[in-house]
Amino acid sequence: MATSPTDPTDRTDPGGQLRRRWHDAVTALRDAGAAASGAAPDASPDPAPYADNLLKRWAEPQRRYHTTDHLAAVLDRIDELAAYAAEPDVVRLAAWFHDAVYRPDRSENEERSAALAERALPELGIGAEHTAEVARLVRLTVTHDPAEGDGNGEVLCDADLAVLAGAPEQYAAYAAAVREEFGFVPDEAFRAGRADVLRQLLALPRLFRTPEGYDRWERLARRNLGTELDLLTS
Repeated sequence: MATSPTDPTDRTDPGGQLRRRWHDAVTALRDAGAAASGAAPDASPDPAPYADNLLKRWAEPQRRYHTTDHLAAVLDRIDELAAYAAEPDVVRLAAWFHDAVYRPDRSENEERSAALAERALPELGIGAEHTAEVARLVRLTVTHDPAEGDGNGEVLCDADLAVLAGAPEQYAAYAAAVREEFGFVPDEAFRAGRADVLRQLLALPRLFRTPEGYDRWERLARRNLGTELDLLTS
């Protein structure tokens, strides 16, 4: 994974809060790996340049919804749901990578994002088991349909979908940002494709799999999705 020095004019992480969260998750998994193996932590690379690289990806100009604001929101929701995850720091790293590669005109974003994690995390000193789990979770965001009992997957998917349960004006802003990302798609084709996505989500038995996510967000998210679908198809 190519890295670069921190740009002092960078605006992707005001106050450095996201960088600190990245550092904490990476360090926690390194320490966990060392403890499990009985070895002292090695001199792995500084996590900071990797955070810089990822944040620049999240700030690319083609993004309107899949931005650093979305990353921060997903990390916030993971913190709220962390008790349901077997490995919360693995889930946090999966959040960093889940849209790290994002081109609206391509369909393999999740696979490319997972492959990026598979390259970068071993360089950072993250063990093979945790790296594989991060990549699996990133690929799971294709369907947002974790298996029953998959606590890590349930937390990541719930955190990623929590935007669907925003207040009406927040949901409208989210939907508008998604449309902007697909501005190259003609209106009729976008309406048809977006309607298909909404129907697939509404067909899931549950949008939110953790008990807290379901209680907090399920009803409102379904209402928002149904309203958008009606607007697209009326």
